[in-house]
Amino acid sequence: MSERTGIITFKGNPMTLLGPALKVGDKAPDFTVVDNSLAPVTLAGSAGKIRIISTVPSLDTPVCDTETRRFNQEAAALPENVVVLTVSLDLPFAQKRWCGAAGIDRVTTLSDYRERSLGTAYGVVIKELVLMSRAVFVIDANDVIRYIQIVPEVTSEPDYAAVIVAVKNLL
Repeated sequence: MSERTGIITFKGNPMTLLGPALKVGDKAPDFTVVDNSLAPVTLAGSAGKIRIISTVPSLDTPVCDTETRRFNQEAAALPENVVVLTVSLDLPFAQKRWCGAAGIDRVTTLSDYRERSLGTAYGVVIKELVLMSRAVFVIDANDVIRYIQIVPEVTSEPDYAAVIVAVKNLL
């Protein structure tokens, strides 16, 4: 598996990302993750929709919590053909508990704990921490990656406005 350095830091310390460096225009890799009831979820399961895939280290941290709540708010203003998937390595039980407490209803939280299938296919697993880095991918209805944001410092929030502009350009 390829290793990439010089892309992200965690609290200022350089980290290594595992997996490929995807590019805008690439076909989005398929993946198998699980939802809060342990049912498998794949990219094909949302075919024909615009997908915002947000990867986060853990929903149980302040920045991930803020980010997921913000995407939940942003999604409320987007049409039904836009889905927001937040993926972490948190166990599905923890994700379900967190979503209930946070009132999340427009973001689907998914866990990649079994195979790290999305994490390694999208190049966002942090080798040193065995967590996902903070990144956002916008995938169009034809499974083509139209926008990528790898957040340089894992403890920082993404540029939400840029993500929403990328989505609106596809509507």
